[in-house]
Amino acid sequence: MSFRDAAGPGTGSGADIADAKSADAIADAPADNFVDRHAPAWLKPFLRLARVDRPIGWWLLLLPCWWSTALAAVAIGDPWPDPSLLALFTIGAIAMRGAGCTWNDILDRKIDRQVARTRARPVASGAVSLPAAFAFLALQALIGLAVLLCLPRFAVMTGIASLGVVAVYPLMKRITSVPQLVLGIAFSWGALMGWAAVFQTLADPALLLFAGCVVWVFAYDTIYAHQDREDDAIVGVRSTALLFGRSTRMVVALCYTVVVILFGLAFMAVSAGIFAMAGLAAFALHLKWQVGQLDIDDPARCLVVFKSNRDAGLILFAGLALDAFVANGLPLYLP
Repeated sequence: MSFRDAAGPGTGSGADIADAKSADAIADAPADNFVDRHAPAWLKPFLRLARVDRPIGWWLLLLPCWWSTALAAVAIGDPWPDPSLLALFTIGAIAMRGAGCTWNDILDRKIDRQVARTRARPVASGAVSLPAAFAFLALQALIGLAVLLCLPRFAVMTGIASLGVVAVYPLMKRITSVPQLVLGIAFSWGALMGWAAVFQTLADPALLLFAGCVVWVFAYDTIYAHQDREDDAIVGVRSTALLFGRSTRMVVALCYTVVVILFGLAFMAVSAGIFAMAGLAAFALHLKWQVGQLDIDDPARCLVVFKSNRDAGLILFAGLALDAFVANGLPLYLP
């Protein structure tokens, strides 16, 4: 996690917290979002704690799951990715992203009070008490567990194996300059899950997809972290934005090149056809556009480029799904 609009150490006064409690908008949340417009007042702090007002996080957690499910469909010869798996992964991604954010805010509540962008967060501001936050965390984790238990046993065990990485990620920015690498592992686990659910094993295509996802997350979260690099330094946490500095554009471009190569190898490993490759080419062009648009001195531009990865991911998924359908779903009328 990175920080933005830092007020510097020692800014967690009672007046600040009171101001945060009364704030009508949360940083990074879309204006006039669903939570602000329609949620009951008592529920709003919990929905904000789960980042329901900022859906980009669960989209980025979900997309590798969908990619993996679609890649498995191409490999096994199904006409489309399993709709029940896509639905389960969607519910699970929303629940587990919310649980991860809740856990992050519990651990970071003292740091968050020192930063203007984050001191309005429900735990830091006192809008949600610590016991209530733990209870909410447990509820979301139970929803995630319920989803996981709907999958085959091998997929269940694969999912459980990710919990250690998820638990330690919020601590990584305190001890390493590359916490984005740990986030990459955590957010890419879905690249294994779809394949594991379909085949009840793991194989090279899923591992190549997973490796590419790790690099993808590493790159896009480096872009996100540039909103906050100065504030991270003030608060005393680390990030790849601070590590790479002015070399960020080159590093992101290199990472995105590696992503496309690894995804291409995964697609070739399942003998994917022209539509999957066309989707990959469109995905690559989108990544190239991101590199061209990146301005590390413009926080708003960094956020726009970061969020655009949802669209890039949907393009890649569409290519895989269309490839499966054309290869296996269209009826053939032979004379």
